[in-house]
Amino acid sequence: MLSLTFLEGLSNNVDSLLHLPLGTEFGFNGNILETNIINLAVVIGIVVSFGGDALRSLLENRRQTILNNLQEAEQRAQEAQQKIAKAKSQLELAQKKAVEIRQQGNITAEQEKKQCIRQTEEDAKRLEENKQETLQLQQQKAINQVSQQVVSLALNQVREKLNKRLDASFHASVNNFNIVLFTNYKA
Repeated sequence: MLSLTFLEGLSNNVDSLLHLPLGTEFGFNGNILETNIINLAVVIGIVVSFGGDALRSLLENRRQTILNNLQEAEQRAQEAQQKIAKAKSQLELAQKKAVEIRQQGNITAEQEKKQCIRQTEEDAKRLEENKQETLQLQQQKAINQVSQQVVSLALNQVREKLNKRLDASFHASVNNFNIVLFTNYKA
């Protein structure tokens, strides 16, 4: 940055150039500082007049680029907000769907559980009935075997007794007894 005293000096030199009396001659100026300042002022003037437009156009281009970038960034931000809103709505929909699926799964699991319990109870009842039938069948079988053995033993004892007492009077009494039974049965 140029210092304030330098700018004041430059201003005074430019004023002195503008207020030169007419008809004065141009000559050699031995003051190097004044000459350098005048040369510097001329160079700065030329640079500002020719380079100012270029600098302005560069700055305008830069400003336009920055504005375009800001507009694009704002547009991308709006698109991102829309995408976020869409994603949130999809997330909420997915969460609702997940809750529904979970509830349906719980209902299905409960129904399956009840069905399994009912099926198990029916199977247990059927097994109990089969057990009872098997017990009754085995019990009847055992009773029949015991009965056959008792009848067989009784018949064997009767045969033995009959074989021991096989005389004519016993035959006659047995025959008379059977005749009486048969006549009573017919009547």
